Amino acid sequence: MSESRKYVMTYEGVKKLEEELEYLKTVKRKEITEKIKVALSFGDLSENSEYDEAKNEQAFVEGRIAQLENMLKNATIVDQSEIPTDIVSIGSIVKLKDYEFDEEVEYIIVGSAEADPINNKISNESPVGRGLIGKKVGDIVEIQVPNGVSKYEILGIRR
Repeated sequence: MSESRKYVMTYEGVKKLEEELEYLKTVKRKEITEKIKVALSFGDLSENSEYDEAKNEQAFVEGRIAQLENMLKNATIVDQSEIPTDIVSIGSIVKLKDYEFDEEVEYIIVGSAEADPINNKISNESPVGRGLIGKKVGDIVEIQVPNGVSKYEILGIRR
């Protein structure tokens, strides 16, 4: 894991990561500790699948805690008031005409740590996000995506 990597995030994204971190440290750690205690009470650890499962879960949670702490330590927060409305940047809400499906779509451009494509939050590092950064209203962009080329027209940019 790269310690020096900067994570560009919105305030909302940082808040969400802080909440997950707090949950893992306070609630999830206690749950796993209880599972380990219960599994230990079964005796023989060599064939104790409950113990193995709890230890694996503990390792996963501790790894996620370390990852979240690193992301928050290296987070650069995008100030909402500084997001331009004339060019696409991180934090922009972009209204597009998708030529492939002949429909209008709206994406929020976020840092990679906040990406949530199901909720139309796309990373600035994704092919579409990277292709939109720096563009203006009226621009028509063709972006190389895994299954070909997508063509969009930028209809609007807002915060």
